[in-house]
Amino acid sequence: MTSTPTSVETSTISKIVWRLVPFLGLMFFINFLDRTAIGFAGPNGMTQDLGLSAAQFGFAAGIFFFGYIILEIPSNLALHKFGARRWLARIMVSWGIVSLLFTFVQDATQLYWLRFLLGIAEAGFFPGAILFLSLWVPARHRAKVLAVFYVAQPLTTVIGAPLASLLIDMHGLFGLEGWRVMFMGVSIPAILVGIVTYFYLPDTPNDATWLTPAERDWLNEELAREDRSKSTGGHISRKALTDGRVWALSLIYFGFIYGLYALGFFLPTIIGGFETAFGTKFTVIQRGLITAIPYLPAAVALVLWSRDATRRGVRPWHIGIPALLGAVSIPLALTMQSPAATIAVITVTACAIFSALPNFWSFPARFLTGAGAAAGIALINTMGNVAGFAAPYITGAVKDWTGGYVVPMVIVGGFMALSALLAFLILPRLEGPVAAPDVRPLRKAA
Repeated sequence: MTSTPTSVETSTISKIVWRLVPFLGLMFFINFLDRTAIGFAGPNGMTQDLGLSAAQFGFAAGIFFFGYIILEIPSNLALHKFGARRWLARIMVSWGIVSLLFTFVQDATQLYWLRFLLGIAEAGFFPGAILFLSLWVPARHRAKVLAVFYVAQPLTTVIGAPLASLLIDMHGLFGLEGWRVMFMGVSIPAILVGIVTYFYLPDTPNDATWLTPAERDWLNEELAREDRSKSTGGHISRKALTDGRVWALSLIYFGFIYGLYALGFFLPTIIGGFETAFGTKFTVIQRGLITAIPYLPAAVALVLWSRDATRRGVRPWHIGIPALLGAVSIPLALTMQSPAATIAVITVTACAIFSALPNFWSFPARFLTGAGAAAGIALINTMGNVAGFAAPYITGAVKDWTGGYVVPMVIVGGFMALSALLAFLILPRLEGPVAAPDVRPLRKAA
């Protein structure tokens, strides 16, 4: 459907983007910072203070995902039943409290248990946010809106890495080591924003007082029409969990998340190793700034690639090309002969991963609806969380075994190559009729 920039459609989507997506992006920012904070703590005193090997550090980073996996699908179904306002607020406050306890961890065993509990507390947040947006945004606008939401993830490192470094540099505050101060500093915002979430987020368009009656009617009718047109006729959750299309998407997502978390958890450690490899010396804050370098271009690439996907309609090659680029670049990075060259190639990897992810999430909503969407999206993200455990643990174990990060990064490249292959082979079968692209710029709603 084509409409003018002053239509009800345009004003409705603009209000959703400006009223909901920045707040969800803030939640996502805090979420990703809390779950990856261990990556900043590790090379800045935590591994030494707790006596962790690379494999133990990788296991601690990855065991988070065991807890997440156990409760992810039930959590997303609960969100579907009880509403986003209550459930996402509960998730944020819970993980903020658990994250605060990292301030006082004393040994590896306590670290393992807290990471496991953090995963339980966070379970369902990301797929819940994706589900929430799918309940508000019609298909032809979804890639654009998901890109605005997803840009919070690379910006987490752009802003979060220097912020974490500043907190770590406050060594001695309250008599705590710097990495403990950092855990305290990143946990408190989760609790505060979780409380705000309960009062701010509307569960459905009918609860949004900032939409006019005409805008609510248009949105409800559009979303209902899309649900009726989906080929499944409304998947029940059990059918969604056994749908081959859902499992194909899960495998593609596995490779991307394997690369994302191998990079996220070990990049600060790799940068810390520049001193040995290249004879360079960096302060804690300098290492944080270097860690942030790949993620700012990644945020720009995400926006530009998603804009192209919105203009053309999301195609399988919008997923496959970035996967292939990441597969080649991530192992190549550690063969470079200088810190600058290494970071430059890692930047290519980050751009590849983040360019694909928001466009990837437009595929499940093409054939899933209702409780089936809740279960299917949660299953896909569960496979990503299996990769979230496997990536840091395998990376750390293989690093201990080989003495370096080259072989672990080759493994990362292999998983991303598998995602590229599946994207080109499987996604064309899911493509179906592509919604008419919407290329109008978003204007801020009054």
